[in-house]
Amino acid sequence: MIRHALFAATALVAAGTAQAKTLMVTPGGDAQEKIQTALLDAKSGDVVEIAAGRYELSDGLSLDVDNVTVKGAGPEATVLSFKGQKGAGEGLLVTSDRVTVRDLGVEDTRGDGLKAKGSDRISFVNVRVEWTGGPKETNGAYGVYPVSSTNVLIDRAVVKGASDAGIYVGQSKNIVVKNSRAEFNVAGIEIENSYNADVFDNVATRNTGGILVFDLPNLPQMGGHSHRIYRNRIVQNDTPNFAPKGNIVASVPVGTGVMVMANRNVHVFDNEIDGNQSAAVMLVSYTQTFDDKTYNPLPRDVVVRGNRMGRNGYDPKFAGAEILAKAVGGTIPPVLWDGVTAHPQNTDAVRVRIEDGPVLNLRLAGPGQLMSADPTVTPTAGDAAITEPRAVVLPAEQAGL
Repeated sequence: MIRHALFAATALVAAGTAQAKTLMVTPGGDAQEKIQTALLDAKSGDVVEIAAGRYELSDGLSLDVDNVTVKGAGPEATVLSFKGQKGAGEGLLVTSDRVTVRDLGVEDTRGDGLKAKGSDRISFVNVRVEWTGGPKETNGAYGVYPVSSTNVLIDRAVVKGASDAGIYVGQSKNIVVKNSRAEFNVAGIEIENSYNADVFDNVATRNTGGILVFDLPNLPQMGGHSHRIYRNRIVQNDTPNFAPKGNIVASVPVGTGVMVMANRNVHVFDNEIDGNQSAAVMLVSYTQTFDDKTYNPLPRDVVVRGNRMGRNGYDPKFAGAEILAKAVGGTIPPVLWDGVTAHPQNTDAVRVRIEDGPVLNLRLAGPGQLMSADPTVTPTAGDAAITEPRAVVLPAEQAGL
């Protein structure tokens, strides 16, 4: 009886696998209708394959079917152009699980480029998102943008021209961002209000800020923590900030290498950080007013070690930089910490370990209280030991992509 049941189950699995098919989309005709119809018709296990060519689209695309692969012939060969997009939405929105988007390019969306919302096991592999007119305030906010998702893989992505963040992972868990390139964005790579992210072997260059790790108030997922930023090239981030006014990244100074704000257990190590005019690494508190009683605005348990520091901080562009530079001998040291260790809503010990000095500790009395600064420069700073987060492990199906 058990043997018959097992045979029946095996047969059902085999039948389901056999039914999986490839839905091919080729150039010509109504590209919008052809691609969206394929995404609507796809069933679990199917591949929507978009052949090499340029596809002019007038509206965003969406996928809400689990276990589907959307693939092109390469990020320069299969190009989805949204230059004629009528609405302000994203290029492709994925709201289902176990989805891979790979080997295609997305250009000139009015909103975000590639977005996933509420997805588990979402993978963006060998993709390009670009605003071809260069950095502009009117460009879409995010290039590759998984939010409220789990088991996130971004591998070999290239993003240029986002008016907020090129590669942005928000309110998500279990994240790998690797082998990617972000340039000419406001923020190159940003991890926000997320848990457990490994960001490694990427290049962040010619952005306003290279890699940001933030935690913000009044969001569904709070208390971002446990990130490793390592083996990246964070170099020559020199693009003037072009974020729309009111965006949180509009306050990022041009020439910021790495910025950690109000997040916990962030380890920055074994990176090349060079040519960032404001600072190599900034550890800062959230300075805007907020009414979220669960929010901790201070960075805590931050480690900066073993990075290869080049020339940084040579022409800082943040408020009070000239005065600070004069107070500490004329040059901003590579690592800047606001030094805030107490806040009414902080329940954690504020610990840092900074081995890649010199370190400029502003010793502010509270977030943003620049008039209280009592700056000091030390070769290193911080506590004896802060345990590094464990490596992120993705499900096997993603690890094999």
